[in-house]
Amino acid sequence: MKIGFCGTVSVGKTTLVNVLKELPEFKDYTFATERSKYLRDLGIPLNTDSTLKGQTIFLAERCSELINENIITDRTVIDVMAFTMCADSIDPFDKDRFEEYASIFIEEYDWIFYVSPAGVSIEDNNVRATDSNYRDQIDQMIKYICSFKLNNIRNFGIISGSTEDRIRQIKSYLNL
Repeated sequence: MKIGFCGTVSVGKTTLVNVLKELPEFKDYTFATERSKYLRDLGIPLNTDSTLKGQTIFLAERCSELINENIITDRTVIDVMAFTMCADSIDPFDKDRFEEYASIFIEEYDWIFYVSPAGVSIEDNNVRATDSNYRDQIDQMIKYICSFKLNNIRNFGIISGSTEDRIRQIKSYLNL
């Protein structure tokens, strides 16, 4: 199964992947977490400064994960689409073309879980944006894309609460 978490910055997606990695139910899975710091250090602009080339690299990273049979990843192509649509430096025409192309890959996920930011404070990891307005903008765009592309999503779940609550919700959705 291909399982992806989507959500705005600093909502605990990576934390969820790292907790699931330790559970016996997921022993046969590959786990992927985004490498933003590594990519930033290569000179790829992130967040509002992102470029079309940079977002294409992020999309390629998400697509490379989808080659795996059993994968759990802390980002999806939906996240890449949202960050692209919210990037100040990308031309609107290019944003639309990118979104149209990237959306092709949504249907490859068996499950996409939207991780709600409700009740979660922004952590500064020296990579992600810590602007709460930007965080909200990304969240709104992710929710918009999910609702607009819902027909492309095989299975969709919304998770919230503590990490333990979210793990219980994921297991319930997956009938584990």
